[in-house]
Order: sequence, then structure tokens, then C-alpha cells
Amino acid sequence: MHLKVNEIYQSIQGESSFAGLPCIFIRTSGCSLRCSWCDTAYAFYEGKERSFESILEEIAKYNCFLVELTGGEPLDQKNAYLFLTALCDAGYTVLLETGGHRPIATLDPRVHCIMDVKCPTSRMKKSNRWENLQHVSKKDEVKFVIGNREDYEWALGIVHNYRLSEITNPLFAPVHDELHPRQLTEWILADKAPVRFQVQLHKYIWGKDAQGV
Repeated sequence: MHLKVNEIYQSIQGESSFAGLPCIFIRTSGCSLRCSWCDTAYAFYEGKERSFESILEEIAKYNCFLVELTGGEPLDQKNAYLFLTALCDAGYTVLLETGGHRPIATLDPRVHCIMDVKCPTSRMKKSNRWENLQHVSKKDEVKFVIGNREDYEWALGIVHNYRLSEITNPLFAPVHDELHPRQLTEWILADKAPVRFQVQLHKYIWGKDAQGV
């Protein structure tokens, strides 16, 4: 079994409730979305086919047991579902970062799914697979990347309409360099929104254009 992989590296986890922890990142190649604020366009085409065995051998050298499969869009590759199970079987705590347009119902239940819901300014709102929200739980997280007030109000409506704070963990994150973190924080506090605020820590540590961190 193989995956097309763009890069493998260790860093700190920059997002989600796992933020700040050492983590191994396996970035797959390819993505069927084109979000306006995408920061990993370099992964759209660059990468090489890797066997499951070779990937597992490489990540073992880090002696770190938190692993994230990210992209690109991992679930654009059918073998990603099997690879996530292989990671779980190997004893890792496994995170999946996914854009929300591919089905998650058949994910290994041990995987922590961090799933986007695309807001209007992403220009990919039409890609949202709403039935996925029936398959997230309290171990998972649903992320909204917020570009402006319109995005914020739209996202808050989704949180309330789907009662997301009761079934999972909603995350609100500002688009880096477009919406100031303080502004989003003030909106959340003013509305007593039942969400977790986050920023992309790695961009504040290494800069917004750094790769492999």
C-alpha cells in the first residue's frame, strides 16, 4: 500500500486542542479544493509515492507518539483511510486534518478528526459535506477559518444550528494576516460564543512562509 507524500517532519502542533505538543507531521500531496487563504499550495503537485512501511520506518526515528496526517487533502487518496488505521495499530495518537469535503464516516474510530467547515471567504463553501457533522464526536474538532465579520456570523450560525458545542469541539481561527486575532477574540467574548479560539502557533514562531515546521 502506498501514499503520495509531500513531506514528513517533526514540529510542535500549532493548532487544535493538541497545540504546543511535539508532533510528527505527514503531509500528503494533492488537494481537490482551492481555498482563497490556502497556505500549503506547494503540496498540490509535489511529492512521491511512499509505501506504508517506509513511512512508518521514517517516523519511528523521532520517538514521538503524536502524529498528524495533513495535506493537501489526505482523504483525496483512498489509501489514507487504511494508513490512518496502520498508524493507530502502531500505537500512535493519530490526528487527521481534513477539509470536510470527503466522507469521514468510515474513519478508524481511534482517529482524532480535525475537520474544516469552509466559510464564505474561503470560496469553497459549496464543498462542505454537511453529513460529516453526524459523524464527529467529543474527541474530534470542527474548525472554522474566519476571514471577516461575515464569516464569523455565518460560522456562529452553523455552531448554533448544528449544536456543535454539545457534540464536538468547535474551533474559530482567524485567517493569518487578514483578520487580527484580537478582533476575533473580542467578537467571541461579546457573544459568549461556545467555541475555542486558536491561532496558528507555528506561523508566529517561524514565520508564515516557513515549510517543514
